[in-house]
Amino acid sequence: MTKPLEGLTVLDFSRVLAAPMATQILADLGASVIKIERPGIGDETRSFEPQIGDGESAYFFAFNRGKKSVTLDLRSAEGRDAVLSLVRDVDVVVENFLPGAMERLGLGYDDLTAVNDKLVYVSATGFGQTGPERTRKGYDTIFQALSGVMSLTGHPGSGPAKVGVPIADMTSGLWIAIGILTGLVGRGRHGIGTYVDLAMMDVQTSLLALAAARVFALDEDPTRTGTQHPGRVPSAAFECLDGWIHISGSDQHWIPLCESLGLFELARDDELHTNAGRLQNRQLVMKSLREAIRGQERADVVASLQGVGVPVGEVRSVREALDAPQTRARGMVGQFDHPSAGTFRALRSPIKFNNYDDPEIVAPPVLGADTDDVLRRGSRASLEGDG
Repeated sequence: MTKPLEGLTVLDFSRVLAAPMATQILADLGASVIKIERPGIGDETRSFEPQIGDGESAYFFAFNRGKKSVTLDLRSAEGRDAVLSLVRDVDVVVENFLPGAMERLGLGYDDLTAVNDKLVYVSATGFGQTGPERTRKGYDTIFQALSGVMSLTGHPGSGPAKVGVPIADMTSGLWIAIGILTGLVGRGRHGIGTYVDLAMMDVQTSLLALAAARVFALDEDPTRTGTQHPGRVPSAAFECLDGWIHISGSDQHWIPLCESLGLFELARDDELHTNAGRLQNRQLVMKSLREAIRGQERADVVASLQGVGVPVGEVRSVREALDAPQTRARGMVGQFDHPSAGTFRALRSPIKFNNYDDPEIVAPPVLGADTDDVLRRGSRASLEGDG
């Protein structure tokens, strides 16, 4: 077997999280990714916490596995010439500088497609290539704030909260990968490359689909609801004696839920048999469920509800989630060997194939380790020589 993206070469100028996550996905799936970094400094996340081993960054490790590191001064004539030489044999270019930066370096879309007109060239920026805020700077939490996502996160009566993971970066990374793969499929079918303008702000706006539906349908501006679903009851977290669980049910789950918890009076109330009725009586339903669950052990409630087919899950800590039997069975946690950090655990890309090799966890590169080899042999020849 082989990896599905084997033979694909990506020239990656990106830094920090969103675009490096996208190119790591491609690397995990078999693409050869050449990461262009600043001499002596590299991707700024190389200095981010947490630090491990001999000054290596676990943050950098999380989004740069399986790549080659080439250090170039892009502001020099030599650096520009090296890129123009490499790009002749490249399929994809990814950059995430502010609009106009690559053009000022002589490495914009027009510059590189003059050398290779089949390129899929991706510019992943905060606000895109057009619009009044195109040159505005931002990080993950800024996009969460501006998009409305932060206003929806947290509990009623509390202030806004960020999502527990860098959702703006990571969802943008997925869309960058989608844009790249779509461009490659289009090139394969129509014989032409493309320019992809990906704005992280656009991605976050797209995540408002259900919240926007409430604006469009009800002229309602959604607010924070904690763990409760604005349009479904019950769908919320409940406290047990020794932890929390989350229940999310539909009409067919209501009576089994009530009977499992001994709430027979609620089960007999015809008005509560539909979600619309439970929405109208949200306070009664939630109060009854909280009181029934509060005095029980978490494992007992989960086992009882699973036994009658009610969707329920323990609210796990990160450590619990990583150690969960299903996580282990699916092989989501693996490891790689790094020259200075030693053996280090990592998360596998969450996809499996039957006629291709599954994604492999490969060590991230040491800064500049591949510069001489790649520049001497050329991008595709060097990477194909990896075996």
